[in-house]
Amino acid sequence: MQARTVTRFAGLAALAFLAACAGERPGNLGVRDGRLAPCKPTPNCVASQADRAADPGHYVTPLAIRGEPEATWAALVAAVRATPRVHIVAERPGYVHAEYASRVFGFVDDVELQLDASAKVVHVRSASRVGRSDFGVNRARIEALRTRLAAAGVVAASRGAAGGTLYSDVISNTGSPACLRSS
Repeated sequence: MQARTVTRFAGLAALAFLAACAGERPGNLGVRDGRLAPCKPTPNCVASQADRAADPGHYVTPLAIRGEPEATWAALVAAVRATPRVHIVAERPGYVHAEYASRVFGFVDDVELQLDASAKVVHVRSASRVGRSDFGVNRARIEALRTRLAAAGVVAASRGAAGGTLYSDVISNTGSPACLRSS
């Protein structure tokens, strides 16, 4: 009987721990003064509005629109919706906030997309809620989205911030155990 109680307690403790790994939804998300929120100093975030020269670790190239911005935006939102374990938190003209949950542990990352029709780009931000490193998951997620949309002909294919590898074949929203790492 005592072993069963200990096992139940351990199971409940593990569930509580994993639930805590999801983290709280950040309060600074959304478009403010025409920009998405900046990344925290930790390396588990990428953003197209980061300063490429001053902050290359966080910088990711925005999605360059081919054709009509409205058609690209519709294809982009459809691609996000079609991704497993995604919950759209906010959607309004020219802005989407989606939560991506990892497959195994359910860690939540926040992805924001902002249409800049006049510049013919979509600005992106993808950030882990907890932990310090993400093992490249956020950059890989944006590059996989870029690759999918480039194959559909609605955005330009691009290499990463430093002209490096496209990450579409590396990862597709598997997440990483971010809350198991020290901050």
